[in-house]
Amino acid sequence: MIVMSIAGVDPSAGAGVFADLKTFQAIGIYGTGIVTALTSQNPYKFFSTFPVSESFIEEEIDSVMDAYDVEFIKTGMLYSPEIIKLVARKVKEYDLKAVVDPVMVTTSGGDLTKQDLADAFNKYLLPQAILTTPNISEAEKLTDLKINSEDDAVRASGEIKCDCLITGGHLDGVNTINIGGDVSVVKQELLDSDNLHGTGCNLSAAITAYLAKNYVLSEAILNALDYVYEGIKNGDYGTLIAKL
Repeated sequence: MIVMSIAGVDPSAGAGVFADLKTFQAIGIYGTGIVTALTSQNPYKFFSTFPVSESFIEEEIDSVMDAYDVEFIKTGMLYSPEIIKLVARKVKEYDLKAVVDPVMVTTSGGDLTKQDLADAFNKYLLPQAILTTPNISEAEKLTDLKINSEDDAVRASGEIKCDCLITGGHLDGVNTINIGGDVSVVKQELLDSDNLHGTGCNLSAAITAYLAKNYVLSEAILNALDYVYEGIKNGDYGTLIAKL
């Protein structure tokens, strides 16, 4: 099974396409990578972003689809409303099952986008996605709701335009899963760690990989949450699959 990441490049390889490919490989899935933007960053500091043209992104996607039978994809940093619209069009064209990580800000504090993309996600991509994995800040932007509690997260999950996992790293480890209106909450211990760069990328990539291995969505989410937890705990995503 072959999957696809559509995301930016992080030269430190902790996030973005490089991180996604490592996660795919760790879970035993072959990954392809579509680059939407180049960034200068490391786990501690963000410097700048250089976007790839929409026409070249489209050619990247078409070139992979010309050679491989891809069913599941994940998206990360899409940079602009125009790129979001393009990706949504390609999802429809190729009948892809998309896990959307609505990346807007890096863990190291850099604004990755040229403007607020929430409206574009809501209008074009999320209605076609099988899952989105926003953190608390991203979920607030997607719903225009403040999230300060578990109840707030549950309420917001019902306003998002597709099935969702609202991650709980900034909500005492409370992860909120809403699949078809059925809401469940998974509480994880918060770890005191500096190894947090790219956790959202690795999570959505892991969900995509488990889906490609024929796990149902709820099982893919739970396995991916465990995968990322162990990665934070041990400081190494690449060797985790043997432990899961």
